[in-house]
Amino acid sequence: MALVYQPVMQLSGILVCLLGWVLSCLTTYLPQWKNLNLELNELEIWTMGLWQACVVQEEGGMQCKDFDSFLALPPELRISRILMFFSNGSGLLGLLLSGFGLDCLKIGERQQEQKKRLLLFGGMLFWISGITAIVPVSWVAHATVQEFWDENVPDIVPRWDFGEALFVGWLAGFCLILGGSLLNCTICSTEVHPSSVHYAVAEQQDRCQCLETETRP
Repeated sequence: MALVYQPVMQLSGILVCLLGWVLSCLTTYLPQWKNLNLELNELEIWTMGLWQACVVQEEGGMQCKDFDSFLALPPELRISRILMFFSNGSGLLGLLLSGFGLDCLKIGERQQEQKKRLLLFGGMLFWISGITAIVPVSWVAHATVQEFWDENVPDIVPRWDFGEALFVGWLAGFCLILGGSLLNCTICSTEVHPSSVHYAVAEQQDRCQCLETETRP
């Protein structure tokens, strides 16, 4: 049974990781990390992301302006840029390594130990990618909560609230960690892969044939 479920778990893990990586890339470029509703003008919604600030009007129009300077950003947004880039890069590398380590891939069928190592490294990279995706969105969320409940700010001043990109980022990190865990669970299996058994039997038959030819007069 383990031989049947192992490829299924590997494919499920790689698909979940692929979903998490796509969501992580989407989170990086979404401008809705923070939302701001103005009570004086409820027809407009201000949003802020890692790269630009936008204003969305009720008529459907959206205008965005890129940030002028990286150093002028708040610390949480500066670090979030770096961490999200690192998350996307490690997730992509994890997809490449894990893809070559899948049992359903015919390349390197005789090198099962190397394929297990690729899966192990890929799963670890997915863990790193998931953590580095959760940390920036959680940091921005924490800073937003502190600013929202800051008693030194007058009540008439509008407050920033959570944006949709934060929830997408949390989901991305969860998918990456879950997918990496599924891949690493398949490595713990001690069952022998059918392809390795096939090659072992074939090699044993070749040896027997060689011995027969040598013993013939």
